Amino acid sequence: MLAIQGGTFLTPNERIEGGVLLIENGRIVEIGRDVAVPEGAEVIDTVGRFVIPGMIDAHCHTGIFADGVGWDHSDGNEMTNPVMPHLRAIDAIHPEDMAFKDLREAGVTTINTGPGSGNLVGGQTAVLKTHGRTIEEMLVAAPVGMKMALGENPKRVYGEQKKTPSTRMGNAGVLREWLTKARNYRDKKARHAEKLADFRNDVKDAKEPDPFEIDLVLEALSRVLDRGMPTHLHAHRADDILTALRIADEFGLDLVLIHATEGYKVADILADRGIPCVPGPILFSRVKYELRGMTPKNAGVLANAGVKVAIQTDEFSAVRYLALNAALAVSEGMDEDAALRAITLTPAEILGIDDRVGSLQQGKDADVVILTAHPFDIRNCRVEQVIVDGKVVHRREEA
Repeated sequence: MLAIQGGTFLTPNERIEGGVLLIENGRIVEIGRDVAVPEGAEVIDTVGRFVIPGMIDAHCHTGIFADGVGWDHSDGNEMTNPVMPHLRAIDAIHPEDMAFKDLREAGVTTINTGPGSGNLVGGQTAVLKTHGRTIEEMLVAAPVGMKMALGENPKRVYGEQKKTPSTRMGNAGVLREWLTKARNYRDKKARHAEKLADFRNDVKDAKEPDPFEIDLVLEALSRVLDRGMPTHLHAHRADDILTALRIADEFGLDLVLIHATEGYKVADILADRGIPCVPGPILFSRVKYELRGMTPKNAGVLANAGVKVAIQTDEFSAVRYLALNAALAVSEGMDEDAALRAITLTPAEILGIDDRVGSLQQGKDADVVILTAHPFDIRNCRVEQVIVDGKVVHRREEA
């Protein structure tokens, strides 16, 4: 058994001074101020230190856009067709990508990584731990979301190829076209299942139907219509955000907004609709027109309006600056506790993995980060130790 004792624990739902956390078989056994340390337990003394859950980035591209080797080796955008829902991030993520070590050492222990935004429908994302030898060892859940995109990226990619879509109207039109095809496919599949059931149950005059031909593209897209997979939709401008809401209403999508860069302009609408947002990156430049309205106040405005917010980096190795992004959000008006939840528990909730990760709680995976100071104290905070699934995977070496 491993015991972490003496520090300030930010669970993040409560602050426990001089607490004790017990770990056994990769899980948190107990946490509290008056927890007894069993005889023979290995003890990590954290007096004067802060202890938080392993941080979580709800939207990045680590391992699928290779770090340190340039765009020629990137596998994140299959830009040969605007609609590619059957593609899976787990088939392209490289576990040996050098970025994973950077993330671990920064205390980011779980990520949702997946395709980029070059396509209207880019494919299926996956949630991984940042420690492990193979995808199978690292995998927490997949698929977790269907990556879709509106705005400049898909219209630029296919406009340059002289294909549709090349406008925002084209983006929405093609997306509706394929969602309609998927809906028709789903209905046809259901009718086939009914006919097959009638035949097998010897219903009078029932004939055995021809085998149903599976279409991988429409099969994957059907899961989105059945709300068996959330739609993670990239949108920056407020008008693109409202187009996303419009399409979600038309097809009954379980929508999560990625970036929501101008979400602050429609924060009341998003709060009323209960649409989760994954804003960020905050440390970024206005590299294209649709980012002209970008502000570091966005995450705070959304959260203060009542939107469920998880801060993200949209990055590869720079996911290691996740806490820095959250600290900047705090400096621009976001509540400190909400910002800590935005990089721990809230992303876990949005991704549907909060039964395993995101907080220091009995029964959850023992993903723990020990810090020299509060995680938003940029000048003094250093990651001392990182524990993933109960194993110490990083210890800071003194300079």
